[in-house]
Amino acid sequence: MRVKLGIPRERREGERRVAATPDTVKQLAGTGLKVLIEAGAGDASGHPDRDYTEAGAVVVPQLDISAVDILAHVRPLDPHTAAALKRGAVTVGLASPASELPTVQALTAAGATSFALELVPRISRAQSMDALSSQALVAGYRCVLEAAIRLPRFFPLYMTAAGTVPPARVLVLGAGVAGLQAIGTAKRLGARVAANDIRPASADEVASMGGTFIRLDLETAEAAGGYARQLSSDAGTRQRQLLAPHVAQSDVLITTAAVPGRRAPLLVTRDMVQGMRAGSVVVDLAAESGGNVEGVVPGEDIAVPTADGAGHVTLVGLKDPASAMASDASRLYAKNVANLLALMLRDGGLVLDFEDEVVAGACFTHDGEVRHGPTADLLSETARARQEGAL
Repeated sequence: MRVKLGIPRERREGERRVAATPDTVKQLAGTGLKVLIEAGAGDASGHPDRDYTEAGAVVVPQLDISAVDILAHVRPLDPHTAAALKRGAVTVGLASPASELPTVQALTAAGATSFALELVPRISRAQSMDALSSQALVAGYRCVLEAAIRLPRFFPLYMTAAGTVPPARVLVLGAGVAGLQAIGTAKRLGARVAANDIRPASADEVASMGGTFIRLDLETAEAAGGYARQLSSDAGTRQRQLLAPHVAQSDVLITTAAVPGRRAPLLVTRDMVQGMRAGSVVVDLAAESGGNVEGVVPGEDIAVPTADGAGHVTLVGLKDPASAMASDASRLYAKNVANLLALMLRDGGLVLDFEDEVVAGACFTHDGEVRHGPTADLLSETARARQEGAL
């Protein structure tokens, strides 16, 4: 019997992406999988049902979760969906295991093998499966467009008969994939762009995108895999003090800093925002993980009064920015999913080789156990806290 891969219609509010496109359906069906697409799953990303049918998928009115062998998804599953999986089923998608503990428990109880794309090792062989990078690229591009829409002036320099319009000053904090894409996009729009990252090695990358790197007298904070690590409390305070004058001089501030598995670091206080000029715009790309900017609210624009009383600064908490570019975001994401699945498919069958560092690294539940150490520790801490609270 052919292995069944199910692609559901995403149900989380605002989510427009899909975990498979007609192109990846062709790729996956070619391995011998039977691909089941829930009707309307690709509508919001520009992929109608007929395109999936032509690619070799079977479009079903409602996906029977309990009947699929593999479930590919975008947003983390809810506990109810996880509990409906049959024992031994495989899930692949963004999972946020540390913040979705009820779902992790449901997956464990169901005996499902679950792969989180956030946990894919950052090694050369796994670059084609790196959904964090592909979606960060989309988000970095989108956040600059959101800023440009709200800024009451031009980004580029204009020299006209009526006078010269100076270029906007854009400051980007965080020079990972999203930050670099934001730098490049702002530069292409004609802005003067500066950036800072607590990883000194990122200076060359910032320069390659046309930005000016701001060097601060701080401890370095680079972790394994090129990620940033959390600064100490004192170093974080010092960082904000050193950044304050650069923030004040900017027309647009874009923050993209994140530490995997943790709350986003606080880079900008309310006082720093109030020190900006009236009409300035702040876009916080980390709003959903706690925010880099004090007072940010995911999905909302907040008018922050300036310290001089001349007007306000618009603080934008971007929520799921990749979904705003659903077509290309889905194109990239679906390819990440298909490439990871390709490691587990042999002769039309599913083979889980935990000797493979990519397969092992991305797996967080298997055969009733939590394989991801930090998530297992968090579950244990939560259980202990409940027991102590009951005593």
